[in-house]
Amino acid sequence: MAYAHGVSAGGLSSLETFVKTVKTGQATFTQVVTSPAREGQAPRVKTSSGQFEFARPNRFRFDYAKPFVQTIVADGQTLWLHDVDLNQVTARKQAAVLGSTPAALIASAADVQALQADFVLTDAPDQDGLQWVLATPKSKDGQLQSVRVGFSTAGEPNAAATTLAVLEILDNFGQRSVLTFADFKANPPMTASSFQFSTPKGADLIRQ
Repeated sequence: MAYAHGVSAGGLSSLETFVKTVKTGQATFTQVVTSPAREGQAPRVKTSSGQFEFARPNRFRFDYAKPFVQTIVADGQTLWLHDVDLNQVTARKQAAVLGSTPAALIASAADVQALQADFVLTDAPDQDGLQWVLATPKSKDGQLQSVRVGFSTAGEPNAAATTLAVLEILDNFGQRSVLTFADFKANPPMTASSFQFSTPKGADLIRQ
């Protein structure tokens, strides 16, 4: 395989294979968010879970089911966030917020070159049986410090050889989010309606 812009074997190879060959995907996820310890207090840990799906380029959704119901949808133009408990929807222009986000690394970019416009990508050491890529945002204005993406390359029969396994996000406030994916399905059929969002009747809509 020829690797773009110096991409070599290892985690970067897995990332390129994943972006090239997996155009749609579905998985369940568990997210563990650890906030830094404050003086005299232990670090705060929050766990949530739900369903994730995407279609390249620029369409994805996270449906959080536990402990709170929340939906994040990128429809190609707008990034929607629906908080059911608050009965509130936030809408942002997708192009302005998505390029340097973790979602771009796994679901949005059409190719590795597009990612390299926003991130410095480097191989990270293999760990926990996974191949890892370290992505450092080129922009210093955002909230991200770094992102690590872990891929499983074992693959079950009839499954993609390169499977998304873990996404680790470290922000500039010292908060770490780890998303672990399970039951990943590569290239399932998708309909456009999967990534459409309508503001529920009665919900507050905030455009940013």
